Amino acid sequence: MAPFWSKNSGNPSSFNDSGRKAREAVEQSRKRIARILGAKNQEIIFTSSATEANNLAIFGIAKANPGSRMKLFTKHGNKLHIITTLIEHHSVLEPIKKLEKEGFKITYLPVNKEGIINLEDFKKALKPETLLISIIYVNNEIGSVQPIKKIGKIIKEFKKVSSPLYFHVDASQASAYLDINANNLGADLMTISSHKIYGPKGIAALYIRRGTEIKPLIFGGGQEWGLRSSTEAVPLIVGLAKALEITNSKKQMTNSKMEKLRTYFVNELKEEFSSIKINGPEELHDKAPHIINAVFPGIESEQLLLHLDKHGIRASAGSACASRGIEPSHVLTAIGLSKEEARSSIRFSLGRETSKTDLDYVLKILPKVVNIIKGLYPKDLKKHYYTKS
Repeated sequence: MAPFWSKNSGNPSSFNDSGRKAREAVEQSRKRIARILGAKNQEIIFTSSATEANNLAIFGIAKANPGSRMKLFTKHGNKLHIITTLIEHHSVLEPIKKLEKEGFKITYLPVNKEGIINLEDFKKALKPETLLISIIYVNNEIGSVQPIKKIGKIIKEFKKVSSPLYFHVDASQASAYLDINANNLGADLMTISSHKIYGPKGIAALYIRRGTEIKPLIFGGGQEWGLRSSTEAVPLIVGLAKALEITNSKKQMTNSKMEKLRTYFVNELKEEFSSIKINGPEELHDKAPHIINAVFPGIESEQLLLHLDKHGIRASAGSACASRGIEPSHVLTAIGLSKEEARSSIRFSLGRETSKTDLDYVLKILPKVVNIIKGLYPKDLKKHYYTKS
């Protein structure tokens, strides 16, 4: 990225030498990303974030397609239809809720206690007027993996009798661990996040299959084939491409390491804390290996996080992308947790540099912190038996 901050800082839309070098860097990066996603170069659109990419996918499809469905809409009196799940990221749920207020009919698919949808429920939800399906690949709070390939095959068959119909996959949390080839998944649109794979913040990409009817949300100079006007952030684009290449090359090794660390950490937590409950799938094939979400009954997650932070342990509650609030996580309540349990849940995220030594440090500090909080509220927590001590 370094040369494009200063030395080669030209505008990719300019026709001078500096601009041509910048354009070449952007297009080479686009080509490298497309290769990993099994896409054509012009099917990759750069955005400022995964949130913007998700918004472009959802609003862009909604803006482009009502006209093509007008006959169906007036003949049957049915509203255009969107399918999503109850555990989507807010950057998917909020745009869809807005479209619901504007007249779209929405199906919010429920999930089981492990955070996974039922494919029969999904099949039943499909209608002739279904325009868009948006489903998260890996949930950012509990790590559950949706059966995206199976969903893609169902949609492919349904498209034979009902079209246009588009499938959007939010793969922000999946890029480092799972197959993100759009053709393998059957995705028409797919969101890729940079900072989730150690790339720079402020950049993301949206895969849009050729032939997809979609309208832009941002207007101006017509960059990104008219779908996202704005001068391209060359250093960030270069960084995203490199990060994706590194991540893709280390995927198998990273998965193996993460699975071992996660298994060790979860087993030790269960051994140390008798009342602990692990949220999300138990089986690793249904779960991304880097996310561990646990309930510490009766203890407010915010208190626990503050104490852990004093010891340099960075955990989180709910989604790190959501604004701070007192409402329990919609993901945790969707998998059947009570509001009290949801407010007592924290998330540990493993990273590329996480070691067993790091986990042992957490396992050393965590019981001490829990006992401190127990001491502050002995009557309230008397019924919960947390630690061996």
